[in-house]
Amino acid sequence: MRKILMLLLVGLVAMIALFVYLFQSNNQVRQITYKTVIGQHQIPEKFVPVYQEAADEYDIPWQLLASVHRVETIFSTMKPMESPVGALGPFQFMPRTWVGWSHPGGDIGELEDDVDYTDPDLIEEHNGYGMDVEGKGKADPFDIIDSAYAAASFLSDHGASEGDLEGALFSYNKSEEYVEEVMSYYDAYQENYELITLPLDDQD
Repeated sequence: MRKILMLLLVGLVAMIALFVYLFQSNNQVRQITYKTVIGQHQIPEKFVPVYQEAADEYDIPWQLLASVHRVETIFSTMKPMESPVGALGPFQFMPRTWVGWSHPGGDIGELEDDVDYTDPDLIEEHNGYGMDVEGKGKADPFDIIDSAYAAASFLSDHGASEGDLEGALFSYNKSEEYVEEVMSYYDAYQENYELITLPLDDQD
């Protein structure tokens, strides 16, 4: 019996080690894990102050920002935080939306590699949504604060501050399925929400 228990223990340790390895090295496993363990009503506590401050600044519900963040990158757990089409950061901005669409670039929002999309002066010149909230000298779409404020500004400008949440979301991502998914989390968070610490979190 003791031998059997030892073998079972060794097997369990090996399975845990394999899972940890796959979790750290395979983005698909990482995403499946987070999609499974983060419930419909759960929000990572560390992000809530950012949502609330950005939402207050642009007169939109903070739960809307939480819902967009959940759908776009599963609360910044996606690695790398760049989509196959080039959307960047926690809230997945296309570079031309960040810099401004008056800047030359591709039809879906891409820019040439040599364009510094973090340059606040360039963003101001082209009226983009990117912003340097804390005065770092660069507007970083990978920074949770810069990205959340930019998302709040975009959603506000496109109707969320007037109550048209679905219209604002459709402008953010022109997909009815996307709107439905974000609104499903928004409705869940309106009903009730649970603040959590992200499991296996290695984010700063």
